[in-house]
Amino acid sequence: MKYSELLDRNAALSELQSFLVDGENVAVTVRIPKNMRDAAKEMAELSGISFTGLLKLSLIEYLAQRGR
Repeated sequence: MKYSELLDRNAALSELQSFLVDGENVAVTVRIPKNMRDAAKEMAELSGISFTGLLKLSLIEYLAQRGR
């Protein structure tokens, strides 16, 4: 099933979030300013999560909310 199909059938927020966290991991290269990366890493560490975790969480929240 594709994400767009879930949106078309008005899936619940929890179903959208579940879909987004399932599946295999892939490597992604993102180019951002160093100071932005450093600030995000610092804030993630203060929150007790990794930089990667922060990015995943941000994407899940963004995609799940945009689908509403």
